[in-house]
Amino acid sequence: MNVTLLSSPLQGFTDYRFRNAIHRFFGGIDTYYAPYIRLNGKLVIKNVYEKDLNPKNNDSLDIIPQVMTCNEDEFLFVAQYVKSLGYKELNWNLGCPYPMVTNKGMGSGLINDPDKIDRILDKAHTESDIKISMKMRLGYVANDEILKAFSVLAKYPLKNIAIHARIGAQLYVGSVDLDAFQKCVDYSPHKLYYNGDISSVRNFRILQSRFPTIDHWMIGRGLISDPFLPMMIKNDLLEYPEDRIETFSKFHDTLFSEYEEKLSGPKHVLMKMLSIWEYFSLSFSDPVSIVKKIRKSKSIDVYYDTVIKIFEEEKNVINKQSIRTEYALI
Repeated sequence: MNVTLLSSPLQGFTDYRFRNAIHRFFGGIDTYYAPYIRLNGKLVIKNVYEKDLNPKNNDSLDIIPQVMTCNEDEFLFVAQYVKSLGYKELNWNLGCPYPMVTNKGMGSGLINDPDKIDRILDKAHTESDIKISMKMRLGYVANDEILKAFSVLAKYPLKNIAIHARIGAQLYVGSVDLDAFQKCVDYSPHKLYYNGDISSVRNFRILQSRFPTIDHWMIGRGLISDPFLPMMIKNDLLEYPEDRIETFSKFHDTLFSEYEEKLSGPKHVLMKMLSIWEYFSLSFSDPVSIVKKIRKSKSIDVYYDTVIKIFEEEKNVINKQSIRTEYALI
């Protein structure tokens, strides 16, 4: 079975700068979902969204815009906007788990309101011809909320439904619920994509064996933690390339340069890079130590010296592991 890999949107991380850098240095992702557009009651597209979806900033990528709303007029406004840019599909986020969203009846907090979902989809399909897809969780407080929503979703020609196999109240804590996802596979008439805890090739193999009918897989935090992962899944590789650290270093420098140009002042740049390293560190040998070192970097110069040392230390760890492996094979 051919495998299609999709980048799940993470607000504050997977903007066009990150997407382009991933595509340039690693590849493996077929389609990127842009972080959601949220209007907050005003039918105005913010500058940050305009830049992120500008076709000129995504000219080598396959991009699907996303909207976060619980309002029919907002949905239609965003649909018309992204269509004016040339996009043919709009993804509706019913998956975000954070209280600042769910407390306002959006994201995964909307899954248990099928009537409102129905009203929004009815208006969108009646007054727009844009393709609509969904990003959902199993529910917010219970893993069967999505099954109740399916009876409404079945009325509409949705392109697909990507399901993160947790409930919203979990945030990202605890295990994914594979049994509940299987119920979705059994129950939904729509094409389903799987999302949740794809963090290694071995883990992906297990999920692929568990759900043989799923051929679209969405990677979120796993992509930020390990940018090599999509390419390794596509090629069924368990070992990293020999130039892993060199490639990661070039990727880091490109991303850092982009954010240094975008953000105002070193403090904001360092805060941004710290948030990213909290993910990057997970694919290194000593993530706790790395985050502590990055957090102690109070200037750009100190930060860069720290990063150089992190890459050098990781290269030494890899070389030692390689020597031990060679010795064991003798």
